[in-house]
Amino acid sequence: MGGQKFQYDESGGTFFYFILSFLALILIPATFYFWPRKKKEDPERHKADCQCEPCKKKRILISHSDPYKGVKAFFVKVLIVGGWVLLAFLTYKVSQFDYEMSNFDPYEILGVPLGSSQKDIKKAYRTLSVILHPDKETGDEKAFMKLTKAYQALTDDEARKNWEKYGNPDGPGATSFGIALPSWIVEKENSVWVLGLYALVFMVALPTVVGTWWYRSIRYSGDKVLLDTTQMYFYFFHKTPQMALKRVVMILAASLEFDKRHNTNVVERQSDNEEVPMLIRQLPNLNEKCKELPLCRMYSIKARAILHAHLSRMALNQDTLDKDRQFIVKKCPYLIQEMVSCVNQLIMLAYARRISKLPTIETIENCMKLSPMIIQGLWEFKNPLLQLPHVTEEHLRYFISKKPPIRNLQQFAQLPAEESRLVLRSLSDFEYENVTKVLGKMPLIDFAVKCEVVDDENSNVVTAGAIVTVTVELVRRSMSELFGDTTAKEKQGITEANDDGAEGDENGGGGDGAVAPKDEKEDAKAKKPAWQPRTGGKGHKGKSKSAANRNKHRQAAAAAAALAQTQATKIEKNKINGKVRKEESDADSGAESDNDLSSDEGKKSSLEDDDVEWEKFQQKINKREKLEGKSKVSHPVHCPLFPEEKYEYWWTYICDRKSRTLLTAPYHVTNLVHREEVALKFTAPKWPGVYVFTVCLRSDSYFGMDQQVDLKLDVKEAAAIPTEHPQWDISDSESEANEQQANESEFTTDSSDAENDDH
Repeated sequence: MGGQKFQYDESGGTFFYFILSFLALILIPATFYFWPRKKKEDPERHKADCQCEPCKKKRILISHSDPYKGVKAFFVKVLIVGGWVLLAFLTYKVSQFDYEMSNFDPYEILGVPLGSSQKDIKKAYRTLSVILHPDKETGDEKAFMKLTKAYQALTDDEARKNWEKYGNPDGPGATSFGIALPSWIVEKENSVWVLGLYALVFMVALPTVVGTWWYRSIRYSGDKVLLDTTQMYFYFFHKTPQMALKRVVMILAASLEFDKRHNTNVVERQSDNEEVPMLIRQLPNLNEKCKELPLCRMYSIKARAILHAHLSRMALNQDTLDKDRQFIVKKCPYLIQEMVSCVNQLIMLAYARRISKLPTIETIENCMKLSPMIIQGLWEFKNPLLQLPHVTEEHLRYFISKKPPIRNLQQFAQLPAEESRLVLRSLSDFEYENVTKVLGKMPLIDFAVKCEVVDDENSNVVTAGAIVTVTVELVRRSMSELFGDTTAKEKQGITEANDDGAEGDENGGGGDGAVAPKDEKEDAKAKKPAWQPRTGGKGHKGKSKSAANRNKHRQAAAAAAALAQTQATKIEKNKINGKVRKEESDADSGAESDNDLSSDEGKKSSLEDDDVEWEKFQQKINKREKLEGKSKVSHPVHCPLFPEEKYEYWWTYICDRKSRTLLTAPYHVTNLVHREEVALKFTAPKWPGVYVFTVCLRSDSYFGMDQQVDLKLDVKEAAAIPTEHPQWDISDSESEANEQQANESEFTTDSSDAENDDH
């Protein structure tokens, strides 16, 4: 039996096998993921888009956002093609190696047919040996050795037997295990270099790469926002529970993403020393003299000035400040979403009595208002018609002069074509066509709500303290469906309480659509919720404070009950399963009397009813779970001043306008293409009565698209916990029998043995 031999294979098949496998393992996924693919764009797509100058500039800006994209694609293609060429070459080498090692045919080597005589074999050997002998000019030592071995296999009896039995005229050889490493790695003189390379790769380079990646990743949250920025948001929103919109802009501008020390992508220029002060002088109400950190730092003042200029649609230097504007505005949607999340967490902490200050509903709504302001480049008090291309402040007088005046986008879309063209008679046909294109693609949302108690027997009855599930149905249509339709009902915009106590429609507007700025110094007095007792007069100040405290405590209890929703679902499932098991065991026991038979039938019917109810409950739960997975792609937004492609996102939530409190966390809808459903859950008040809450829908991209629906809850008193149940009734005879069985022991005592002996 042959022995075993280990050797480092530098040129044999083992090394080629290793390189071939390693290269294929890298090359196949790299080709799939990194091969540059040119998107096939529909040539008719751009014809349907807006052709105004800002939109054209934006498309050019996006196409040139990566100037080295073509060079990178070329080098990637070269590397991938080179890798496949190398893979093909190695495959050929391995195939040739296998052919030479496993296909030893002496007849083929000598060039004689199978079954040739010894004379023909010797003649062929003499002819080829003259040609292949190493001493000849045409000689080949390797081929001559192979020729000699083939001649021996056909002329020598022992060699022929070995060839026929083992496929080799030399007989069974040693089992060879090739190690796929070059031999120079284990040579003594190269040991220092090998150890140095090992230390460099595994002890220096790898820890450095992992440490750098880890250090960068721990500085950011899941939404690519610096954790230091999130902490700053928590500090300011906790410090100021009721924050005005301009204050929110100041906090946004102070984000550390705009600071050179925290973000190396920030560009600081020498020209900023001249351009930024000049820009500040043109902007009123900038509050650049604020002494509060970090609002007074130069990066914050610069970002604030650029945001104010962006919202005022001021022209900036294309080579300097406008590039900074694009950089700042591009990051704002992520930062605003983080603001909304921070305020919502503070509200939940206040409900749970972890913090003393409860942020008002105005604070979180001001954060939401800031998003469409940034996307469209408009202040909140501007007319929503300014979102259309070519429409300026001068054109608004045509909308206001019409009878009745046109104040929002839906009213303009419902105009007949002749009247619409007459209102914009100052625009050319090309400009009017762009207006029609953009308006027709804007969203028209059908907003409907459905209220139910999912984990209750009667889902249509709301009892005190129950978990209420509000299903919000959103159906997205295009504004083009309203063109010329004067009978369509106008959507109800969000109505908010101003600081002076009056209510105004956010989506409407008087005159040119401008709303007078609110006085930040005036504090609005929150109206009492519906379940709170009404008090009046001068002698009830102490009572009003205690009522406000009770309100906070009740809201805290509501938040705590909402957190226990999952536990309630599990308890409901366990109750039904336990009930089913009990009834099955009772049915198996059986009974002889007619009463027992009738009771068994009742139990079976109740079991079937429970199964039906449980199936319905599971269907509702599964329907809610399907809503968790959501994409980030919906319909594109017309926003020429935003430097990136933006998609329509929405916030939906439930609030109490009278007490100015938030009942549910804002749900961010990012996948509304045609139709979506969102489940919002909150705890019903613990006191019976009729309550009116508000379900709101806000757009993060457009003005004038916000809607609200009043939610009227008739809260009933919670049913008392049952102390008796028919299944718990046990007759006297059954109870006596059970007691007797319980008293009897399965073990025999001394007294029982004595009684048996007497009998």
